[in-house]
Amino acid sequence: MRTTFSLLAAGIALLAALPALLPAGLLIASIQMLVAALFASAYGMLSGRAGMLSFGHAAYFGIGAFATVHAMNALGGTGLLPTPLMPLVGAAAGLAVGIVAGWFATQRSGTSFAMITLAIAELLHALAPQLKGLFGGESGLSTMRAPAWGLGFGSTVQVYYLTLAWVLLCLGLLYFHSRTPAGRLMLALRENGHRLRFLGYDVHGLGVSAFAISAMFSGVAGALQALGNEAANYAVFDAGVSAGVVLNSTIGGVGSFLGPALGAALMTFFGYAASDATQSWLLYQGVLFVLVMMFAPAGLAGLVAAGARLVERRGWRTAASVALLAAGATVLLGAGGVFIVEMLQRLCSQDYRALAQAAAELPAVRLLERPWSPTALSTWMLPAGLLACGTVLAVVARRRVGSAT
Repeated sequence: MRTTFSLLAAGIALLAALPALLPAGLLIASIQMLVAALFASAYGMLSGRAGMLSFGHAAYFGIGAFATVHAMNALGGTGLLPTPLMPLVGAAAGLAVGIVAGWFATQRSGTSFAMITLAIAELLHALAPQLKGLFGGESGLSTMRAPAWGLGFGSTVQVYYLTLAWVLLCLGLLYFHSRTPAGRLMLALRENGHRLRFLGYDVHGLGVSAFAISAMFSGVAGALQALGNEAANYAVFDAGVSAGVVLNSTIGGVGSFLGPALGAALMTFFGYAASDATQSWLLYQGVLFVLVMMFAPAGLAGLVAAGARLVERRGWRTAASVALLAAGATVLLGAGGVFIVEMLQRLCSQDYRALAQAAAELPAVRLLERPWSPTALSTWMLPAGLLACGTVLAVVARRRVGSAT
């Protein structure tokens, strides 16, 4: 318990110190990571604890964003709802819409439930460009953060601390809810809803409450997004936003409380860093998701838990050796895979095909600050060697884990 609290305190201290450690560009990315972490945690409560897979959670994220923009424009960030309290508007809007949508969606379970949630989000996405008074049409709505409580909220640092405060508060409330009897009943709802109904509980009411609470915190995440961007566009209802939170939560691990937040933060940073470096970053994201589903279905949090169990059984030395082997395998396999993908992406690009047609041969491809001939055997031997070495290290690490258990 002390170790958990120590790690938690260290993490919060690190988050509080980020404005002094990061440049402005990375601090903006950190705000997006915090928002994504809260959104994934809200979704993880519904999917992981209650066992309800939603494919349309962008609806409540977007409703929270637009409600906050309208409130900021109407109230000017003063009165009973100054700028720091504007996420309460997103929470109220997400809760209200979540109760209505949840009442309909939870009439069914499984695939039917997932399809209903997807339909609700797609309905909003289709209507938003037409309802210009509510959603601003193609250009969306814009606003400005008003000064409050002696703060101007014109700097990225102040917006970061406001976002951090709300994210920590919401995560604390989500954790508190998970320890209440209602939160524990969600686990029973996930495991065996029929038995829960047999015991006399209102299963539909429990499902609606889980859906509404998840939608409420998703609305807070949308409100924080609107506060940070000072704008909202109907693109927040896009299916890609819903798919992104499912992907991020699954990669992090919906089976643990902080798993979705961890996955969302890492994948948001990955998208921020990789989108500037390569055009194929979405492909890498998809490949990573497939690999996690195949080899680590419990997500990154599951890997951390497995490492902790290995330390308890065989000590730090064995765990450290396995971690080093796994890290080496990941680096080598990743380097080989990236090399092949980037080479193929350049070879298949329209510009390269035009050059090859004009030159009547396959010109060299520039990668890693040097040219690579696509017809040379050495060009393809390099990634093949990296993949082979990475595979060997992965096999050794897996056997080491097997012998340790």
